[in-house]
Amino acid sequence: MAKASPATDKCINRRAVLKGGTALAAGSALLRGGYAEAQPRANRLTALFAYVGAFTTPERKGHGGGINVYRVDPASGAWSHEQLLEIANPTFLTLDRAQRFLYSVHADLEEVSAYAIDKQNGRITALNRQSCGGKNPVHLSIYPTGRWIITANYSAGTVGVVPIEKDGNLGPRSDLVNLPGEPGPDRKQQASSHPHDAVFDPSGGFIAVPDKGLDRVFVFRLDAASGKLMPNDPAFVATRAGAGPRHIAFHPQMPFAYVINELDSSVTTYRFDAQRGSLQPIQILPSIPASYTANNTGAEIAVASSGGVVYASNRGHDSIAIFAVDRRDGTLKPVGWAPTHAKSPRFFCLDPAAKILYAANADEGYSDQQNTDTIVPFRINQANGMLTPNGQVIKTTSPCTIVFSGV
Repeated sequence: MAKASPATDKCINRRAVLKGGTALAAGSALLRGGYAEAQPRANRLTALFAYVGAFTTPERKGHGGGINVYRVDPASGAWSHEQLLEIANPTFLTLDRAQRFLYSVHADLEEVSAYAIDKQNGRITALNRQSCGGKNPVHLSIYPTGRWIITANYSAGTVGVVPIEKDGNLGPRSDLVNLPGEPGPDRKQQASSHPHDAVFDPSGGFIAVPDKGLDRVFVFRLDAASGKLMPNDPAFVATRAGAGPRHIAFHPQMPFAYVINELDSSVTTYRFDAQRGSLQPIQILPSIPASYTANNTGAEIAVASSGGVVYASNRGHDSIAIFAVDRRDGTLKPVGWAPTHAKSPRFFCLDPAAKILYAANADEGYSDQQNTDTIVPFRINQANGMLTPNGQVIKTTSPCTIVFSGV
């Protein structure tokens, strides 16, 4: 196996660092009740494991085998293969906070799956699966108490809630909601509702759901006792027609959120009211350079843990866009674009210290050469957020999601 860049900690969640607590009083009681917390902690590591999900089916132009587990040397950054667990299209992964369990959704299926993690060797063992209530779930998030999983079901136009039991197994789905609205103007990509993300705000009190098909970002609350979703008031914010909002990232310290719009290759800055759960658009910028005239779609977005930089990926331009955050008003200023040296960076993630960015280059239909089968690590300039590849490349088939677990 090829070697990777130094990685001294696990990957940060690509949306925000959840800080625990919620607007619903039942949250703290559930946490005391022994459920796994929702996000992995950042510790001084003696061992680091990378879990890489992949597209596996011809329909997705994928040829990955399932979930690959790699041991990452914390000092040298070298990756060595530990395990392949064969399973169809594990296209988004997340960990519980204690890093005891791994959870996945699966493209073109209607389920979420659970796995136990062996802390000594990083290997995973399948626990069980449950229906998430809709075909082609593309994202999942864990409630801060660790009691509930929220899934964005792309093809079905629904958001599902699945409980996590104390032993890490999944229980029967507790809720399923449809997303209402008129489709956007793109007849192919916006024929119906297509939620692509379901992300908790830093307090855990609200869930934001960008809907690519309806040009809306929906906001929900979750009843922590029953696992039922409740529309916020206001229930959504409309985007520019044809924008196709895909993913959202909350600022870890300030009341702002950033959305990558897939179809018009733009990034929208929102002012976030943490009391009301409302989003107010205040800025829209292109995610690609003005000089780029070919086709492109936006994919991933993340805020560095420092709060000073926002990153967004472009498929077509095949780059990571780098934006500086204005500390006064939360707006963005483009400072550069880093080529990913491979096609279609569908996913990327940062380590918690924002020292390394990993770009996963695989996508299911936006490029004739989508399967470049690489994860490319970049060193992050701490002064300005600029990215420099360290010259190492991790070869792995059709990678589309990465999470890191450390002990």
